[in-house]
Amino acid sequence: MLSAEAAGPAEAPGRGVRSKSISPRQIPVIGVVTEDEEMQLYVLRVFSSLWTFIVSSQYLKRKTSLPFLKKKASDEITYAEDTANSLALLGELMKIPSSELRIHICKCIIDFYHAEPPKKHIPGYQQVSSSYKIKMAEVGGLARTMVQSMILLENQLVEKLWVLKVLQHLSTSEVNCASMLKAQAASRICAHLNDPDPSGQLLFRSSEILWNLLEKSSKEEIIQQLSNLECLLALKEAFKNLFMRGFTHYDHQLRNDLLVITTIIAQNPGAPMIECGFTRDLILFATFNEVKSQNPLVKGIKFSNTYEDFELKKLLFNIIVILCKDLPTVQLLIDGKVVLALFTYVKKPEKQKIVEWSLAQHEELQLHAIATLSSVAPLLIEDYMSCQGNARILAFLEWCENQDPFFSHGNSFHGTGGRGNKFAQMRYTLRLLRAMVSLEDENINTDLCEKETIQQLIGIFKNTIKDPNEKEEAIVLEIQSDILLILSGLCEYHIQRKEIFGTEGVNIILHVMKTDPKKLQSGLGYNVLLFSTLDSIWCCILGCYPSEDYFLEKEGIFLLLDILALNQKKFCNLILGIMVEFCDNPKTAAHINAWRGKKDQTAASLLIKLWRKEEKELGVKRDKNGKIVDTKNPLFTSFQEEQRIIPLPANCPSIAVMDVAENIRAKIYAVLGKLDFENLPGLSAEDFVTLCIIHRYLDFKVGEIWNEIYEEIKLEKLSPVTSDRTILESIITASQNIGKMVVSLQSEMIESQTRQDMQNEQKVYSKIQGTNKQRELANKSWENFLARTSNIKTLKKAKKLQEKAIESSKYNERPHNAVCHRTVIKGLNTTVSSGPVVTVESTPVRLLGGPLADTDIALKKLPVRGGALQKVKTVKILNEPKKSIPT
Repeated sequence: MLSAEAAGPAEAPGRGVRSKSISPRQIPVIGVVTEDEEMQLYVLRVFSSLWTFIVSSQYLKRKTSLPFLKKKASDEITYAEDTANSLALLGELMKIPSSELRIHICKCIIDFYHAEPPKKHIPGYQQVSSSYKIKMAEVGGLARTMVQSMILLENQLVEKLWVLKVLQHLSTSEVNCASMLKAQAASRICAHLNDPDPSGQLLFRSSEILWNLLEKSSKEEIIQQLSNLECLLALKEAFKNLFMRGFTHYDHQLRNDLLVITTIIAQNPGAPMIECGFTRDLILFATFNEVKSQNPLVKGIKFSNTYEDFELKKLLFNIIVILCKDLPTVQLLIDGKVVLALFTYVKKPEKQKIVEWSLAQHEELQLHAIATLSSVAPLLIEDYMSCQGNARILAFLEWCENQDPFFSHGNSFHGTGGRGNKFAQMRYTLRLLRAMVSLEDENINTDLCEKETIQQLIGIFKNTIKDPNEKEEAIVLEIQSDILLILSGLCEYHIQRKEIFGTEGVNIILHVMKTDPKKLQSGLGYNVLLFSTLDSIWCCILGCYPSEDYFLEKEGIFLLLDILALNQKKFCNLILGIMVEFCDNPKTAAHINAWRGKKDQTAASLLIKLWRKEEKELGVKRDKNGKIVDTKNPLFTSFQEEQRIIPLPANCPSIAVMDVAENIRAKIYAVLGKLDFENLPGLSAEDFVTLCIIHRYLDFKVGEIWNEIYEEIKLEKLSPVTSDRTILESIITASQNIGKMVVSLQSEMIESQTRQDMQNEQKVYSKIQGTNKQRELANKSWENFLARTSNIKTLKKAKKLQEKAIESSKYNERPHNAVCHRTVIKGLNTTVSSGPVVTVESTPVRLLGGPLADTDIALKKLPVRGGALQKVKTVKILNEPKKSIPT
C-alpha cells in the first residue's frame, strides 16, 4: 500500500518551497527516557529514516493529505499491520518540538474523518475508504499517543487546540475512548478547562471530549478519574464563569453541559463536592430566584424564559436530589433554605405572578420542585414544619381535587398522564405526603390528623373511582395506592384514627378487593394497588371492632379468600397474616367455614392445598400419599438439609426459627388452629393425611429447635449434667415418637380410605351387573315376542301356557250362589292382556290435522282418538241408512 505520491513521480523535498534546513541529528528525542545507548541510536535511526518525509512541513502537508492507495483489494488486509504502525509513528512525531509539524500532523489525522477526494486519479490504484484509515488509527493506538502528547503542550495554546480537535474526532470511537481512558484523558483534559484561551475553543472542545468519553466508554472509570479536587475546582470555576458572565446562546449551552457532567460526578459519594465549595454554590444558584440572597455571586442575575435557562433550572433541581444523598450536605441545604424555596411552587398557579416562566414551563418546574421535595423534605423535618408543610400540601391537594378550570400541558416527564387535568400535580403531592408520613414522626402525623387529612384522602379516593381512559388509568391507580399507604401510616397503632377511618374507609377497601382478577396481570399497577389495600386492612381495620364487624358483614373475608384462591404466591403471606389476626374476632370462624370457591371448594381444603404446594416448593420429604418420611425431622426443607448447624449467639435466630417467618406454614397452622382442626367441611382423605401434619406443626417445630440445641452442644464439645442430658434426650425422643404416631395415624387413614374405595368400587360393579342383567332380560323378552309373532306354533304354545297360568291362579273353591264372569275373551290369538280399549297407532294425518291443529271438544264428526282433532265443515252424508226401530 502506497501513498499517492509514492505511486507517482516524486518531488524533491524543498523544491519550490522555502524551508529551514535542519539536520536529523539536531532533532531532540523527546519522551524517550533511557540510559541504553543502543535504544537511543535506534530511535535516531527511525527518525532519520522518516526525515526524508518531514524535512519540509509543506511537503508533509502534501504527503499526508493525499489518500492511501491500494493496488488490490487484499492490500488492506496484507498491509494492515504496517499501516497501523505507520500511523502510530505519526503520533510519536508529536514529540518533535516543531509547532508547524504538530499542526500538520493534526490536520492529517482530521482529514481521515472528512477527507476530500483526490484531484487526480493514478492508473492501477484505488483509494482506501476513510473507515479503513480510522480503523487503522484505532489499532495503532493513535488516540493514546495524542493524549500523552498534551503533556508537552502546557503553554502552547495553538497546538493544544489542534490536539483537542483531533481528540474530539477520535473520541467518537469506543475503541479510541477506551485507549484514551488508559492515558487518563478525562482527568488531564478536565484539569485544564480554565487555561487561558481568548477564542473559547478550549472549553468547548474539552467538554465535547468529556461527553464522548461518558457516552462511549465506562462511566464508572471516568467518574473515578474526575472525582478529585483539581478536576472539580476546574469544573466549578468554568461553570461559575459561564453562569455569571455568559450571555450568548452558546455560553448557556456550554454551561448546561458542564452542569450535566457535574451531576454525573456527584453520583460518586467519594467526590469532594463539599470540600471544593461546589455544593454550596450549586444550592445558591438553585434557590436565589425564590429566596432572596445578598451573595455577590448572584447579584444582578435573573433567569429568562429561554430554553437554556429553563433547562438549567431543572438541572439544578435534579442535582439537589443527588447531593442530598450525602448526609453532610444537609446543613448546607438548611443554610440555603432549600425547603422554603421549593415550597414556593406548591401552590395554586397565579397568572399575574408568573413572570419569569411561561405557563407550561411553570407547570413543569412545579412538578419538578414537588418531586425534589419528596427527597429533600424527609431530611429537613424542622424546616418542613417551620414552613407549615402539611398545611401547604393539604391546601394544594384541595385545589387538585376541586373542579376549577385548569388546562395542564403535560409535556414533561413528570407531567405524564396529566394533560388537561390535575392528576400529575396530585400524584407528586401524594408522593411527597407519603414520604413524610413514612417517617413515622408523631408530630407530623398528629398535625395531619388534626387537619382532617384522613377524611380528605378518603374523599379524594372516592372521586377517583371511575372508569378512566387508558392513558389516565395507570396514574389513577398510583394515586389510589399512595392514598391507601398514607392512610395506613396514619392509622397504624391508633384506635381513634381507625375509628375515623370507619365504614367509609372500609367501603373503598371493599371496592378495590372486588377488582376483576384478570386486571392483576395487566401491568398497569393493580398489583401495587392490591398490596396497598391489604396493608390498609392490616393497619386501618384490624383492632377496631366496629370496623372489623362491618368488614365481615360486607363479606370481606369472602373477598380475601377469593384472592387467596387465585394462588398467587405474592399475596398469600399477607392475606394469611390478616386472616390470623381476624380470627381473634369470634365471628370470623363462621364466615371462613361458610365460604365456597370453585367446584364447591371449602376454606379448609384451600388452606391444606396451599400447605402441600408450599412444602413441595420447599423440598420437604413426603411419600406419594403425603405421609412423613423422616420422623426425626418431619418439617425439614431442602435448604435446611443443605445447611450445616453452626453454633450461634443466643440473640441470633437459628435456621429452624427463621423458617417460621420465611414461609406460610406457620400462618396456615394458626388459621386452622383458630378453627379447632375439627369439623372442617369438604376435606378429602388426602387433606386429612396432610391435616395430621399441620395439627402437630408446633410440636414438630419445638422438637426441631431442641434438636438444634443438642447438635450445637455437641459441636461446642460441651457436656451437660446428667439431669439435663436426660431431659434433653427425653424431649428429642418424645418428638420422634410424635412423628411415629402421626405416621401411624396417616397409615390408618390411608388404609381406611383404600377399603372405602374398594367398597365403593364394588357398589359400582354391582350396579353395572344389575344394569347388564336387566338389559339381558329385556333382550330375552324381545326375542320371545319376536318368536311368538313370527311362528304360529310358538304362539299357540305360549297361549296354552298363559291359559294354564291363568287357571292355576284362580280360586278353586267358589262360594255358593256366586256369579262367575269370564275374564278371557274367546277367539283371541294374542298372548298380551286384552281389554275394551284399542289404541290405533296408524291414524291418517289428514284426520289428525297435525300437531298444531285447532281442537274443539264439541265436534261430533270424526271422533278419532290418538291425536289432535281437525276442525271440519259440516258434511252431508249421502245414502244414510234408515234407523231401525226396535220392537
